[in-house]
Amino acid sequence: MFMSPVAEPLDTVLLQGVDVVAPLKMDDEARGSYSSTSLGRADLENRHIVSLKEISSVAPNFYQPDYGSRMTSSIYVRGFGSRIDQPVVALSVDGAPVMNKNNYDFDFFDIFKVQVVRGAQSTLFGRNSIGGVVNIQTLSPLTFQGKRLTFEYGTANNIKLKASHYAAKSRNFGWSAGVYYSHSDGFFDNKERGEKCDGGDNLSARVRHSYRSTSGWIIDNTLSLGYVDEGGWGYRLYDTSADELAPVAYNDACSYRRLSLSDGFMLKRVFDDFTISSTTGYSFINDRMRIDNDFLPLDYFTLGQYQKEHSLTQEIVLKSAKDKSLEWLLGMFAFYKHIDLDAPVTFKEYGIENLIVKNANDNFFHLAGPDFHLQFRDTSFPIEDKFTMPTYGGALYGQLSRKFGAFSLSAGVRVDYERYKMDYNSYARVFYKYRRSATEYRELESVFRGCENNSAFEVMPRFSAMYSGSWGNLYATVSKGFKAGGYNTQLFSDILKEKLSNDIMGNKYEIDASSTVYRPETNWTYELGAHLSPLDDGSLAISAALFFIDCRNQQLTVFPKGLSTGRMMSNAGRSHSYGGEFSLRYSVGRFTVDAAYGCAYATFRSYKSGSDDYSGNYLPLAPRETLSAALSYNIPVARSFANFLVLNIGWNGIGRIYWNEENTLSQPFYGLWSASLSWEKGHFGVSFWGKNLLNEKYNTFYFKSIGNNFFAQGKPFQAGVSLHLNL
Repeated sequence: MFMSPVAEPLDTVLLQGVDVVAPLKMDDEARGSYSSTSLGRADLENRHIVSLKEISSVAPNFYQPDYGSRMTSSIYVRGFGSRIDQPVVALSVDGAPVMNKNNYDFDFFDIFKVQVVRGAQSTLFGRNSIGGVVNIQTLSPLTFQGKRLTFEYGTANNIKLKASHYAAKSRNFGWSAGVYYSHSDGFFDNKERGEKCDGGDNLSARVRHSYRSTSGWIIDNTLSLGYVDEGGWGYRLYDTSADELAPVAYNDACSYRRLSLSDGFMLKRVFDDFTISSTTGYSFINDRMRIDNDFLPLDYFTLGQYQKEHSLTQEIVLKSAKDKSLEWLLGMFAFYKHIDLDAPVTFKEYGIENLIVKNANDNFFHLAGPDFHLQFRDTSFPIEDKFTMPTYGGALYGQLSRKFGAFSLSAGVRVDYERYKMDYNSYARVFYKYRRSATEYRELESVFRGCENNSAFEVMPRFSAMYSGSWGNLYATVSKGFKAGGYNTQLFSDILKEKLSNDIMGNKYEIDASSTVYRPETNWTYELGAHLSPLDDGSLAISAALFFIDCRNQQLTVFPKGLSTGRMMSNAGRSHSYGGEFSLRYSVGRFTVDAAYGCAYATFRSYKSGSDDYSGNYLPLAPRETLSAALSYNIPVARSFANFLVLNIGWNGIGRIYWNEENTLSQPFYGLWSASLSWEKGHFGVSFWGKNLLNEKYNTFYFKSIGNNFFAQGKPFQAGVSLHLNL
């Protein structure tokens, strides 16, 4: 006898109950006035989506490339993004915000739902939600009980182990504990060091307790611990004249290590007319990056970055009951975070000679006579950069919605204030002489220390109108977005290098750190959209949106010209982006088809950098188009053979991506094929999967260092098998 198996549908709850940490501030996307993509547990596991980066294959106009390390979690939405510092998308896990984007890149395990909302959401979510918000909900012990065990092996000796236990002593109290470990040998060879450069290990654990009383109280606490120890940065030198990429070849080891701890505590009470919730979040990150910053087989210089961050957040939300003619929401949010950062740059022999000595001798000492020639005693010396950066802020926000039959109007506003400070202390100690005949080296200590204080006050309104029917809804929104400002800590080594050179030559070098400050970024997003379910059986779901974004003070990563060692965040004058999004899901018989398309034409409207005018050029690093299609087929099999046998085939395309403001370098549109075959019988299951099946060659990142051009390549063909046991 043959069966008609049905894979677990989107957002299925395995036991009766509600997800206690569902976002209180956002309605279900089918009735919301915003563009979003949601993936349930079955979708994530069947498509083998294991991180936020792989949501790029599903959500239109959402792109998180692999820049070579978990530290660099850059996200681009609708043409806008940020390579360093503040992100354009806010992230929350079980309702608690993740305050540092260094912690955005982690492997999924036991995820109940991922919701990607596009468009400015700052009225409800505040700082850094200028491009949208990602809400992640982990699996709750009140909706699933049992044990989950998984073993996976794949290309590059990729090993993953997962084990979790979910238990409920009653219908109202449950707890869970899970651990996850992964290892990879890496994909890219460093020819200079004779080893893979991007392998590593990842370990994480999660403990969750959930309680729901009969009187309406809900208490939930999620404690997570993560550890990452990896290599990275498979960057290849690009020869512009020959249009060729050299092999990865740098001589100093690169590594990234991160220890993270987070806890989210939620208290919620459901009344007849309203719900009140309190969410308290704490996180700690201790990470270390060591990098050969010239990425050449030469002794130029290395960079270290040692960061410790504590952050504390508190949010209280009151929301009226749904399906009332007048609905309201009130909220309060406060946060504090403290960063201690050490970022030493060690200049080595080749770098000292070419970045400091040559400049001094060519431009100054040779004028004094043949005996004058700058020399350093040591073949290497560090420039120490130490920073203490506390930031705190608070916000009040509210939203009011009124229904007029099938129409509803909504207006909201957020008042946000934050203050950020930087105490800096950069110094270098060297021994030098500037006469060939001198027998003694002089000691010199150059110091650059001080303090910068800045603040931001923003008012962020949002307006929407919606018309609803049994077939879905049509909506229009206008909203303002806000992205926090900050400091260019990577510039301090260049500043001190310049000061050191001037101190040696006896010149006064007056500078403060005001030039390292970059301002907040704001935008206005105008959007028209629809969520449609035109068939009575609900088998077809369509979402579409058109948008226009007007951005002021856009934050851009700039590589200073010449033999500079740093990079900086700069503010462009004005930019805009217009485009659209379309997504579809259709289920018929044993087939389910998913498709999504996004286009964003993002250009500088007004941007001059020195004598260069980039007005009218495309914004760099973000794709103009994203396209994905997936087919899921439940293969008919005998019940004695399997509970179900599901074949998934997917394709996603991305491009064109311009790499620089000049638009002289770009990545053409490319597509990647993926597939999986999942079999399950009783408590046991097997999944065979493959990614980049045709081994497509493409680039994911471009940058400049010391006047040289570098590219990072995307991962090649990957395949593996996953075994799981559910008890």
